[in-house]
Amino acid sequence: MSTHRTIDQDATSSVTANRTIRAAGRPLAWRGVDLLTAAMLAVACGVAFWAFDTFVYPLVTLVTAGFPPAGELALGVWLIPAVVGGLIVRRPGAALFAELIAANIELILGNGWGVAVLLSGLLQGLGVEAILALFRWRRFGAGAAVLGGIASAALEIIGYEWWAYTPAYTPVWKVVYLACGAASGAAIAGLGGHALARALARTGALNAFPVGQELRESRSAR
Repeated sequence: MSTHRTIDQDATSSVTANRTIRAAGRPLAWRGVDLLTAAMLAVACGVAFWAFDTFVYPLVTLVTAGFPPAGELALGVWLIPAVVGGLIVRRPGAALFAELIAANIELILGNGWGVAVLLSGLLQGLGVEAILALFRWRRFGAGAAVLGGIASAALEIIGYEWWAYTPAYTPVWKVVYLACGAASGAAIAGLGGHALARALARTGALNAFPVGQELRESRSAR
């Protein structure tokens, strides 16, 4: 009898620990805390973009000068706000909102691409939105984050970068460029963004969001 009870408790704990929680209320009914948190996250990312653009990306360009398509392995850095915003707020438009705010901050602080960063922000945000919409805003795990990062990178590259930055590339180089961007989107934005959201939740800063509730439930189930 006790053995069956232990098995049932273990099964219940496993289900609780893996439960994905959607945003409360109507999907389009954003709360004030949703807007404020997404905006603060995006502003922080925008400042990080400026620092990356200024101090790190020139080194990336220098290191990959012999094979420029490899430079696209850095793309995932710019996709993080969309992935993290979508995973935290879990409402339609959250990924796009966070990415566009971050792009605006990057534009204000200065960058090497000018106003074009706004177009990039739009495409990058829409890529993540497309994946979350495909899952009907019901999946927010690492798998959804990885797919969001890949879709974001693909839309950015196919919709803009191939034509603006690499028109002279051979078809092979363009495919390699896309593959590098997709890999970066999966690893840096997808897995990295998912890890960042979980890390923020562990601080207690996201207790008002589903990701914070999931973490509390997983802890109580142990």
